Amino acid sequence: MKTHNNDLPSRVLKWAVSAINPNTTVTEVERLKGSTSSTLHCVSLQVSKDTKDTQQFVIRQFDNKDWLLEEPDLAIHEARSLQVASLVAVKTPEIIAFDKNGEACGIPAVVMSLLDGGVDLQPANRSKWLDGLAASLVKIHAVEPVAFPFEYFTYNNVETLEIPTWSSVPEKWKRAIEIVKSPQPKYRECFIHRDYHPANVLWKNDVVGGVLDWVNACRGPAGIDVGHCRVNLAMLYGVETADEFLSAYQQFAAGTFEYDIYWDLLSVIDILFGPPKVYEGWAAFGVTGLTDKMMEQRLDNYIDRLLERV
Repeated sequence: MKTHNNDLPSRVLKWAVSAINPNTTVTEVERLKGSTSSTLHCVSLQVSKDTKDTQQFVIRQFDNKDWLLEEPDLAIHEARSLQVASLVAVKTPEIIAFDKNGEACGIPAVVMSLLDGGVDLQPANRSKWLDGLAASLVKIHAVEPVAFPFEYFTYNNVETLEIPTWSSVPEKWKRAIEIVKSPQPKYRECFIHRDYHPANVLWKNDVVGGVLDWVNACRGPAGIDVGHCRVNLAMLYGVETADEFLSAYQQFAAGTFEYDIYWDLLSVIDILFGPPKVYEGWAAFGVTGLTDKMMEQRLDNYIDRLLERV
């Protein structure tokens, strides 16, 4: 068996193989790049001794203790999210099994199918790429999450928000916080990914091949997904790219989406647990040269652009 950067416990591997097909042989285990909140491994299985055909699956270990303390049901959350995500007209992983409390693995875990394709953060045609991101998100929001128990909530306590000390435009942030502290707009509840951004989207032959990382999915406002993707784009590439994505989403969602600046501002506030930093997952996919100072400047620019809409 080949291993690459392997830190997958044998009991977790044994549990996953048993859930997939105990009559197979493990040929390779590889840790997947890009994940920052949990540990992911790709496992290759030889289906038959008579052939070299293999099947590949993904094992996710929820090994972030702080996250588990806040949300101890992560494994079952992802499993149920993937069941609903199977209704989306975009490829999503298929849930195979989950260990809710870590009884078998020693840690909560899920095993799911592997999607074909790769993350592309340096597209040759950015406009076409943004269209693909937007169209896929519209398809996610088209799903009605009937009997899905997980509801949207904010990650930051809105009532205790303070003006960022690192910002060069504190008066802009003061106004943004005032808006976010106002009553939430009414919205049409739909199925939302809750962590939709370019590093969770796979591409194959220049089209979207699938969407990953469904552990945060819930019922909620489409605007929070749009806003979360936009703030990621603003930090990665700048305000103009974030605006182009919004235009594309509005085009594909014509008649089903009403833009409200509130969700954009809340999406920014929701990621601020201190001074903004470069998301370490971006470097794993080839984006280098970004600095924490650039993140501060780009967020200031983004807030300024958003407030121009008020």
